[in-house]
Amino acid sequence: MTGTAVSHDHAALMDKVYRGQRHIYDFTRKYYLFGRDRLIRELDAAPGMGVLEVGCGTGRNLERIARAWPDVQCHGFDISGEMLKSAGARLGNEARLALGDATRFDSNALFGRSGFDRVVLSYTLSMIPGWQDALERAAAALAPGGVLNVVDFGDLAGLPSPLRAGLRAWLAKFHVSPRPDLPAVAAQLAEDNGLRFECRRGPLGYYQMVRLTR
Repeated sequence: MTGTAVSHDHAALMDKVYRGQRHIYDFTRKYYLFGRDRLIRELDAAPGMGVLEVGCGTGRNLERIARAWPDVQCHGFDISGEMLKSAGARLGNEARLALGDATRFDSNALFGRSGFDRVVLSYTLSMIPGWQDALERAAAALAPGGVLNVVDFGDLAGLPSPLRAGLRAWLAKFHVSPRPDLPAVAAQLAEDNGLRFECRRGPLGYYQMVRLTR
């Protein structure tokens, strides 16, 4: 596992949140982090491709990516050293892991690789204060022809108002904030950098998926 400078305040917060939760994280989150497996199914990764997950957490997604798309080269980093303990134990030699800050990472410094064929952000932006910077850095890590795939909470507009308010309040306890302006920010990023932009809305607006192609 490699490392680089991180935002110490946010890293400390994430370690505090996940020091105990990392042991039950995947079991509890599978009931409301919808769209993750859809993203993995649609990744369309070929053998030998480099895949990077920004904010890899426990390594759950990378494990499934390795199974769904054999012989891809998996990489992941997270700002929480606590989460990386779980990811390292889970993935072993299946992926290269590093400690890093999504808002200012350098993939070449982390992994000795400047471009990835697939970059994944799965329910990560809603936990990052400077999420626009994280999205920009993830897009910058794409190799020519590479695709950035994002899934995260949507505007929740299709949920009944009391349920929507309750979910937002519950998510806030874990420092999670849905990013309803994600499509607009991603579209502008695509326009500024000559990328192809696609956006899809999940049922009831519960989740949204963004794809940027270089």
